Amino acid sequence: MPFEYPEDLRYLDTHEYVRLENEIATIGITDFAVDQLGDIVFLDLPEVGDAVSKEETFGTIESVKAVEELNSPVTGTVIERNEVLLESPEQLADDPYGEGWLLKVRVNKSGEIDDALTANEYSAQVEG
Repeated sequence: MPFEYPEDLRYLDTHEYVRLENEIATIGITDFAVDQLGDIVFLDLPEVGDAVSKEETFGTIESVKAVEELNSPVTGTVIERNEVLLESPEQLADDPYGEGWLLKVRVNKSGEIDDALTANEYSAQVEG
Protein backbone atom coordinates (compact mmCIF):
# COMPACT_ATOMS: atom_id res chain seq x y z
CA MET A 1 0.00 0.00 0.00
CA PRO A 2 1.52 3.35 -0.98
CA PHE A 3 1.76 5.93 1.79
CA GLU A 4 0.45 9.47 1.50
CA TYR A 5 2.53 12.56 2.28
CA PRO A 6 0.42 15.69 1.68
CA GLU A 7 2.39 18.52 0.11
CA ASP A 8 0.91 21.17 2.44
CA LEU A 9 2.54 19.59 5.50
CA ARG A 10 6.07 19.68 6.90
CA TYR A 11 7.59 16.58 8.50
CA LEU A 12 10.02 15.64 11.25
CA ASP A 13 12.38 12.71 10.87
CA THR A 14 10.67 11.32 13.99
CA HIS A 15 7.47 10.93 11.89
CA GLU A 16 5.38 13.82 13.17
CA TYR A 17 3.81 16.28 10.74
CA VAL A 18 2.73 19.89 11.11
CA ARG A 19 0.22 21.96 9.16
CA LEU A 20 0.59 25.68 9.85
CA GLU A 21 -2.41 27.95 9.25
CA ASN A 22 -1.68 31.49 10.39
CA GLU A 23 -0.39 31.01 13.97
CA ILE A 24 -2.13 27.64 14.54
CA ALA A 25 -0.14 24.43 14.05
CA THR A 26 -1.96 21.13 13.68
CA ILE A 27 0.30 18.26 14.73
CA GLY A 28 -0.08 14.56 14.04
CA ILE A 29 1.85 11.48 13.00
CA THR A 30 2.40 10.28 9.46
CA ASP A 31 0.75 7.46 7.56
CA PHE A 32 4.15 5.71 7.59
CA ALA A 33 4.39 5.96 11.40
CA VAL A 34 0.88 4.55 11.84
CA ASP A 35 1.80 1.61 9.63
CA GLN A 36 5.04 0.95 11.53
CA LEU A 37 3.30 1.10 14.91
CA GLY A 38 0.55 -1.36 14.04
CA ASP A 39 -2.53 -1.45 16.27
CA ILE A 40 -2.55 1.71 18.41
CA VAL A 41 -3.91 1.09 21.91
CA PHE A 42 -3.07 4.18 24.00
CA LEU A 43 -2.30 7.86 23.54
CA ASP A 44 -0.93 10.34 26.10
CA LEU A 45 -1.25 14.01 25.15
CA PRO A 46 -0.69 17.28 27.03
CA GLU A 47 -3.59 19.28 28.47
CA VAL A 48 -5.03 22.40 26.83
CA GLY A 49 -2.97 25.34 28.09
CA ASP A 50 0.24 23.31 28.40
CA ALA A 51 3.38 24.57 26.67
CA VAL A 52 5.21 22.49 24.08
CA SER A 53 8.71 23.13 22.80
CA LYS A 54 10.23 22.45 19.42
CA GLU A 55 12.03 19.09 19.26
CA GLU A 56 10.89 18.20 22.80
CA THR A 57 8.65 15.27 23.77
CA PHE A 58 5.00 16.21 24.32
CA GLY A 59 3.44 12.78 24.79
CA THR A 60 3.52 9.11 23.91
CA ILE A 61 1.76 6.73 21.58
CA GLU A 62 1.50 3.06 22.44
CA SER A 63 0.81 0.19 20.09
CA VAL A 64 0.85 -3.56 20.47
CA LYS A 65 4.45 -3.37 19.17
CA ALA A 66 6.02 -0.43 21.04
CA VAL A 67 5.70 2.81 22.99
CA GLU A 68 7.04 5.82 21.09
CA GLU A 69 7.59 9.41 22.17
CA LEU A 70 5.86 12.21 20.28
CA ASN A 71 8.00 15.25 19.45
CA SER A 72 6.80 18.76 18.78
CA PRO A 73 7.74 20.50 15.52
CA VAL A 74 6.94 23.91 17.09
CA THR A 75 7.07 25.90 20.32
CA GLY A 76 3.78 27.21 21.64
CA THR A 77 0.68 26.59 23.73
CA VAL A 78 -1.77 23.73 23.28
CA ILE A 79 -5.17 25.16 22.38
CA GLU A 80 -6.89 21.88 21.53
CA ARG A 81 -6.23 18.16 21.73
CA ASN A 82 -8.06 15.40 19.92
CA GLU A 83 -10.27 14.02 22.69
CA VAL A 84 -11.85 11.45 20.33
CA LEU A 85 -8.45 9.82 19.84
CA LEU A 86 -7.78 9.77 23.58
CA GLU A 87 -10.95 7.68 23.96
CA SER A 88 -10.42 5.58 20.81
CA PRO A 89 -6.75 5.78 19.74
CA GLU A 90 -7.21 3.06 17.12
CA GLN A 91 -9.17 5.60 15.03
CA LEU A 92 -5.91 7.44 14.30
CA ALA A 93 -5.16 4.85 11.61
CA ASP A 94 -8.35 5.73 9.69
CA ASP A 95 -7.32 9.29 8.73
CA PRO A 96 -3.95 10.42 10.17
CA TYR A 97 -3.88 13.66 8.15
CA GLY A 98 -7.51 14.63 8.72
CA GLU A 99 -9.54 13.50 11.72
CA GLY A 100 -6.44 11.79 13.17
CA TRP A 101 -4.64 14.99 14.22
CA LEU A 102 -3.25 15.01 17.77
CA LEU A 103 -2.81 18.64 18.87
CA LYS A 104 -3.50 22.19 17.81
CA VAL A 105 -0.89 24.63 19.07
CA ARG A 106 -0.74 28.43 18.96
CA VAL A 107 2.86 28.88 17.83
CA ASN A 108 5.32 31.41 19.18
CA LYS A 109 7.38 31.64 15.96
CA SER A 110 5.98 30.47 12.62
CA GLY A 111 9.47 30.26 11.08
CA GLU A 112 10.28 27.29 13.30
CA ILE A 113 8.95 24.84 10.71
CA ASP A 114 11.25 26.14 7.97
CA ASP A 115 13.84 23.47 8.76
CA ALA A 116 11.27 20.64 8.77
CA LEU A 117 11.23 18.22 5.85
CA THR A 118 9.08 18.71 2.77
CA ALA A 119 6.82 15.87 1.59
CA ASN A 120 9.42 14.81 -1.01
CA GLU A 121 12.29 14.90 1.51
CA TYR A 122 10.32 12.89 4.07
CA SER A 123 9.15 10.37 1.49
CA ALA A 124 12.73 9.86 0.26
CA GLN A 125 13.92 9.37 3.84
CA VAL A 126 11.35 6.75 4.86
CA GLU A 127 10.94 4.93 1.56
CA GLY A 128 14.40 5.71 0.20
